[in-house]
Amino acid sequence: MVHAYQMNGYRIALDVNSGAIHVVDEPVFRLLPLYPDHSLDEATRLLPEFSGEDLREAWEEIGQLAENGLMFTPDPPEEGPFDRQPIVKALCLHVAHACNLRCRYCFAGDGEYGARSPALMSLETGKKAIDYLIRDSGSRRNLEVDFFGGEPTLNMETVKGVVAYGREQEKLHRKNIRFTLTTNGVLLTEELDDYLFENMQNLVLSLDGRPAVQDRMRKNLSGGGSYDQIMPNLLRAARRRGNRGYYVRGTFTRENLDFAADALHLADLGFTQISLEPVVAGPAENYALREEDLPALLTEYEKLAVAMLRRERQGRGFNFFHFMIDLAGGPCAAKRAAGCGAGTEYLAVTPQGDLYPCHQFVGQECFRLGNLEQGVANQELYRRFDACNIRNKPACRGCWAKYYCSGGCAANAFHQSGDLLTPYAVGCALQKKRLECAVMMKAAKEMQMPESDIPVNGGNHC
Repeated sequence: MVHAYQMNGYRIALDVNSGAIHVVDEPVFRLLPLYPDHSLDEATRLLPEFSGEDLREAWEEIGQLAENGLMFTPDPPEEGPFDRQPIVKALCLHVAHACNLRCRYCFAGDGEYGARSPALMSLETGKKAIDYLIRDSGSRRNLEVDFFGGEPTLNMETVKGVVAYGREQEKLHRKNIRFTLTTNGVLLTEELDDYLFENMQNLVLSLDGRPAVQDRMRKNLSGGGSYDQIMPNLLRAARRRGNRGYYVRGTFTRENLDFAADALHLADLGFTQISLEPVVAGPAENYALREEDLPALLTEYEKLAVAMLRRERQGRGFNFFHFMIDLAGGPCAAKRAAGCGAGTEYLAVTPQGDLYPCHQFVGQECFRLGNLEQGVANQELYRRFDACNIRNKPACRGCWAKYYCSGGCAANAFHQSGDLLTPYAVGCALQKKRLECAVMMKAAKEMQMPESDIPVNGGNHC
């Protein structure tokens, strides 16, 4: 399968299965939709604006690339089940079902996940989670634990105890545990920065962007804006980590469709690792994204990609999470088809020790898999998530992006359609555009050319 498109002056052809990127001339670009289902003679009749010699050369070039496994490579074989072992490799520990901000779009209901009161995870439950992870991880050595909420810094006593216990247990069982913590930054101090730097391999800092955007969506407990309150803390934490091992994670909504300005604002402040996610909300919410917003959103991604290329040439580059893809390596085809492993390899743990497929399903009783004592007891639900892959998603089978998004987020799919296997349409469109931008940027960097020096002939392969 080949996906061909134009962006930023480039004519790009992505061979989906090999990951090869081609920047091509116009005859090749126009021939790609006709190859190999038409003959050269048929293509010549269908494209009278090109000379026969130009089309013959382009046809031969495509054929040579195909022979070398760089164009029109076949899909990986699908015979047999996925070779995925029933192991757990990552846990999301909800150490605090409580929060010190009131974000308008919060899927967790002010951090309490539908409960009537806040809840904090005990150290005993946290230790049981580590024991469960080690016991059910089989022979897998590298494991992950994410501290989540609510706001996890409201329960640092348990966080610190779990980390200390995890370090003890990983030595005893020949495991490596990678710890991550997500925080809104309200309670960060220099002392806490030091602890997180020493003990968290990754730190996720929640921040939406420009002051007006942050203050409109992420309120403090008194109803005021939070930008001025948390910005010094987040900047200090990022600097403490040497601009590595963290990223700023924001959410954009219908109220800031010009989200590229938010990404650039964060970069101007000095953040170098940035992620902005589209909000997923019900249609009744006035900030929810709608299909009619797609043209503006797709344009915004392209605008951001071009700005990032320009800044990189100026020595002011930064990473944008959704533009970071590995076309040459990355997971095997089966893993890319199966996705994130929610409900199978990745589980969320509530303060009470209940197990859910991921943090976005917590609090929905129909998605409770079991608990730390009994493990995964709801085998029927486990099998539903085990089957949640692109082979079982009709909308994904013919999609060029399927091996890069793995069929999209199961939680977003369910909350929008009521079905785990029906991808969220708006999310699909945004993901495809992000991939197109990422490929264009990779091609541009490989060619090392500014936007004004785009080749129009030559069919260069990156």
